[in-house]
Amino acid sequence: MKEGSSGYRAITRYMIVSPFKIRPVADLVRRKPYTEAMSILENMPHKGAALIRKVVHSAASNALVSDKQLVEDMLYVKEIRIDEGPRMKRVWFRGRGRADMLLKRMCHITVIVDQAALSSPAAAPKKASASAGQKPKGRKTATRKTAPRKTAEKKAGK
Repeated sequence: MKEGSSGYRAITRYMIVSPFKIRPVADLVRRKPYTEAMSILENMPHKGAALIRKVVHSAASNALVSDKQLVEDMLYVKEIRIDEGPRMKRVWFRGRGRADMLLKRMCHITVIVDQAALSSPAAAPKKASASAGQKPKGRKTATRKTAPRKTAEKKAGK
């Protein structure tokens, strides 16, 4: 695992599917509880949903084997990364003796699950907001005095 990255990981490499097709599916289950993420992925018709479901299940299995005190309900999907892999290049023959290059894209799927009670995004301490009497810090805006706008009545009176 990387430095500073806690949780339990599963990686699948060289999946022959475009990362652009899988990323919208991954966005739906990122930072969700494990059981909810699995139910979402099981009910989606996309090819990428089945691939991501396998990797999420593998990461959860890694967590449950590593820590016997964990239960599936305690896990959440901390991170999902869909990285671009190598491209297979194939020749696609066209009419009049021409040829195009057909790129079969691959991707690497990385899933990290973690225990929800310890590092859940919802359980993280919230930043103190500015009190009601204070102005929020940031860019100062000057108030300008502008001439009053002409109304329809004044225009009609001319």
